[in-house]
Amino acid sequence: MVSVRCRSLVAVFLLGLIPAADAVATIKQSSSGLCHPPHSPWYERTRDFTPYPDVDACLAAGGRLPDGISRSGNEPVSKGYQRSEFGHGWDDRDGDCQDSRAEALIATSATRVRFADERRCRVVTGRWISPFTGNVLQNAGDVDIDHVVPLAWAWERGASDWSRDRREAFANDPVNLMPVEASLNRSKGARGPDQWVPPAGRCQYVARFLRIVKVYKLAPSSREMDNLRRQVAQCGIRASR
Repeated sequence: MVSVRCRSLVAVFLLGLIPAADAVATIKQSSSGLCHPPHSPWYERTRDFTPYPDVDACLAAGGRLPDGISRSGNEPVSKGYQRSEFGHGWDDRDGDCQDSRAEALIATSATRVRFADERRCRVVTGRWISPFTGNVLQNAGDVDIDHVVPLAWAWERGASDWSRDRREAFANDPVNLMPVEASLNRSKGARGPDQWVPPAGRCQYVARFLRIVKVYKLAPSSREMDNLRRQVAQCGIRASR
């Protein structure tokens, strides 16, 4: 007859071989929409959350990574980068109360936009065709303004040496702004075309990315530049010098 002590030892041994269900890494999306992977310093402190199986699922659901936190913990994070280095949010340089987000929505809507009130500052509806999917978006709240060349990506490739004014101009340049689905914009994060391309419109996206890189004299690695040129060539688009 097996003793109680022996049975306990066997149970402990077997439990060591079988991973517990809650040992599987869970991404915690906080009530503020932040996606905390296990290596996030806020992971254990986040009690009220929606669980996701991986970071991509959390981002696809509209979440975003906290500043300074990479997807896996092994990826380089932009040292010194803060969104505030490119200005505090969307700029309104002409002082007409329509910031660069509103102006991008107005410029790209296929129909006359509707504003929140008579001041005509905030856009609430319009008709936008997402270049990432071809889907029609009509509620401005469902639209993110994507930076074609992400700010953090640009920071690592030369923008950290720019003047504050040049960085703000870059962050608000209409050429670098594209209205897309919020979930896809957040899924893209700060990745370049060697790591992420949209489901549709890849050729136009990569060509525009390369054009902006050249206009602003950014300095991708030779591998990244070769990838950009190769993708543009595959699309049959002649890259400008």
